[in-house]
Amino acid sequence: MALDSALREAYESITTATITTILLKKGLRNVSLRGPKPLRSWGRLAGPAFTLRFVPAREDLATPASWSSPTSTRAAIEEMPGGAIAVVDAMGVQDAGIFGDILCARMRKRGVTALVTDGALRDRDGVEDSGLPVWCSGIAAPPSVAGLTFVGWQQPIACGGVAVFPDDLIVADRDGAVVVPKDLIEEVAALGIEQERQEAWIMKEVQNGASLPGLYPMNEETRARYEAEMKKGG
Repeated sequence: MALDSALREAYESITTATITTILLKKGLRNVSLRGPKPLRSWGRLAGPAFTLRFVPAREDLATPASWSSPTSTRAAIEEMPGGAIAVVDAMGVQDAGIFGDILCARMRKRGVTALVTDGALRDRDGVEDSGLPVWCSGIAAPPSVAGLTFVGWQQPIACGGVAVFPDDLIVADRDGAVVVPKDLIEEVAALGIEQERQEAWIMKEVQNGASLPGLYPMNEETRARYEAEMKKGG
């Protein structure tokens, strides 16, 4: 599922903090991926999830020869559509790098928006030079087969302790990465834009010296004043 330009633009203006608050109000508490942090500052990015999954290494399968297998990270990368965010369940393993510079460069060439994983990467300098935005949990020199076996793509996964399904929306910024269930993407976008607007107005009030009770969260009087200012173009 491609993300249309209007939705992508909307989500690039909504913080992951705001998204988690909106989803919390809808009863979804476990949406923030534990572990992945930006390798460097990439801004805020959004895209549909293209999922990949590793399991613990098994010596007859986790070999350098497996890199040429039809079920390999190389084959998965060739299936990634432009605009997707690759989300990789690496079981939080920190001592084996699941991707390096060449694979990241290929993903970038294919138009992949970003890579998010609860595991580690290798070849840090080359990965950064590839231009692919990366959220990961660490850096490790050994290859993936030193600790993991790749088993497939576009399946439900558990990344950072969070269930991620293909075509769920991933939003990643400096706070980390969150998942928006695909059936809620449009609704959360609309709610997020309004919450960001409200919080910008509240911040202006705070900077003007207003106290927090009745302002954050808004009571009825404050909300009426906010809505009146919005109607005036405030």
